[in-house]
Amino acid sequence: MKIALISDVFPPLRSSGAVQLRDLAKALGQQQHDVTVIVASPEIEQIYQIEHVLGVRVARLKTCKAKEGSYFKRAIAEFLMPFLMGRALKLSGLEAEHWDAVVWYSPTIFLGALIQKFKSKNKCSSYLIVRDIFPEWALDMGLMRPGLPYWIFKGVAAYQYSVADTIGIQTPGNAKYFDRWLRKSGRSLEVLHNWLGECESKKTTINLAETELAERKLFVYAGNMGIAQGMGVLLALAQRFSVDDAIGFVFVGRGSDLAQMKLQVQRNQLKNVLFFDEIDPDEISALYAQCHVGLVALDARHKSHNIPGKFLTYMQSGLPALAAVNKGNDLIDLIHRERVGRACASDDLDALYANAKALLHDIEVDTDFYARCRSLNERMFSAQAAAHQIVDALKNKK
Repeated sequence: MKIALISDVFPPLRSSGAVQLRDLAKALGQQQHDVTVIVASPEIEQIYQIEHVLGVRVARLKTCKAKEGSYFKRAIAEFLMPFLMGRALKLSGLEAEHWDAVVWYSPTIFLGALIQKFKSKNKCSSYLIVRDIFPEWALDMGLMRPGLPYWIFKGVAAYQYSVADTIGIQTPGNAKYFDRWLRKSGRSLEVLHNWLGECESKKTTINLAETELAERKLFVYAGNMGIAQGMGVLLALAQRFSVDDAIGFVFVGRGSDLAQMKLQVQRNQLKNVLFFDEIDPDEISALYAQCHVGLVALDARHKSHNIPGKFLTYMQSGLPALAAVNKGNDLIDLIHRERVGRACASDDLDALYANAKALLHDIEVDTDFYARCRSLNERMFSAQAAAHQIVDALKNKK
């Protein structure tokens, strides 16, 4: 099949979404599909840029910067994005090509108009990969109120859903958000687990043996540190362990809460916490090889279900996970069922501390954690499995 894979993130960005799109594009190419990644790229100078990466064609289209500035400026930039991408596609000549299918990734919620144009011109099937439920999660977090902006964003998201033949959600718990969408015949909803391809293992720039945390049992968190993650509970956990010289905490990445976290560590004089800047995704396995437990956090106010990409990186590296997530999140049952760590609600620090101590004991007496984590990754979270599932759904809609 000739597939257009459309997103607003792709490497060299290091976000989990960018890594997922890279791995999906690579897997589709390895399965002998003709793949073109079409990505919004505000960083390029020309209107479009065509290149070949990992065996697939990548078309970078000039757009406004949508990841910086105030929420208002970001919303305007994202609203303009599909129209600027459409103009660049026409100038690049790609619009004139025929496509068998279009696959796109959300977030963002603003690609509906561009996808509709693809479908109308090519009479092709479409697959929407939904990784978070926006604007609902923003409402849950208190970032939005149920006023006009919320209803505008909800309408934009509904339009994007309306042009999809199949929607792939992260976990079964998110199906409730699509009850109304499913009422129209011909539509399909399925669980498409997050995925991660096997990465090249690079030597990491972080050598924990040369730090003050050397020879400690280390909890590691690698990824975004923002409002949605609710990082406060992890720092509170680190403070609980601050009297134990055998335990340390490592935080790697970026995010809106990072500065506040560093300030809190300094204020509380925590000697068991280190921060490092974001690293190349291919360095992650070398970092995890120096650690003992991977940390997952989601703010307790979330109502939707989410299996963060960082959880997949832990499983791929054979690293057991300690998760503090919103109550009822499918991830809690998954971790306990597969025996790959411990999990609890993120608003219960006492339970998190007890789980952390129990997991430290578990990894001392149970030598099968590595094998169980790797097995779970290969069964549920491989890029090849995700690619096969998406293609099967596309073929069923032709």
